[in-house]
Amino acid sequence: MRPIPTRALGPCPNERLPAGPTLVHAVLDDQALLSLMLRRTGNGPGANTDRLAGILLERFAGLGAVVAAEPGELGRTPGLDPLALSDIKLLRELAIRLARDETCRRPVIASWTALVAYVRTALAHEPREQFRTLFLDRRNNLLRDELVAHGTVDHAPVYPREVVRRALELSASALILVHNHPSGDPTPSQADIQMTRQIVDAARVFNLQVHDHLVVGREGTASFKALGLI
Repeated sequence: MRPIPTRALGPCPNERLPAGPTLVHAVLDDQALLSLMLRRTGNGPGANTDRLAGILLERFAGLGAVVAAEPGELGRTPGLDPLALSDIKLLRELAIRLARDETCRRPVIASWTALVAYVRTALAHEPREQFRTLFLDRRNNLLRDELVAHGTVDHAPVYPREVVRRALELSASALILVHNHPSGDPTPSQADIQMTRQIVDAARVFNLQVHDHLVVGREGTASFKALGLI
């Protein structure tokens, strides 16, 4: 099964958009939207912010990568106001929290689309590999979303014993494993498959269920369960 692709969403064909400023914002491309935000945070007139927005988008290869970039990397962009840098990071945190809030409204298994949207918002453009575990209660409600390992561009060390130990501490009944591939390709590696099987085997001893392992990349999201790997 191929990874789940992502695409840009626009208004439905028959949807009527409201007039006024909301309409203007609805049709802005990424560069114009980023330029408008930079202009509101003290980076000068429109011509300057348009150029700066274009530089950022080219350097980081897209809006998602701009907002996910590490502050130190963003700060090396000539002309970027410190306030704008702060607002970019706040914008990303707001997007992540909104996506997480939608995930928490219902049992995770019943809101899988919202879950995938959340993990993509949080991880798709991360420059370094992260491994996270979603701990669920017996009704499959999200108890905790925790960072297990923060690694390099292609590796994050994960210890199955620690994942299971934390699940027992939280009185979790099930787990969903999530990590990203900064390369963009979400295809699971052999190391991913081996590590997942170790966690599944360790969790089974304590009657903990691993519902899935999602691998997130810019090119899509791969599900171990959909691929028949769990």
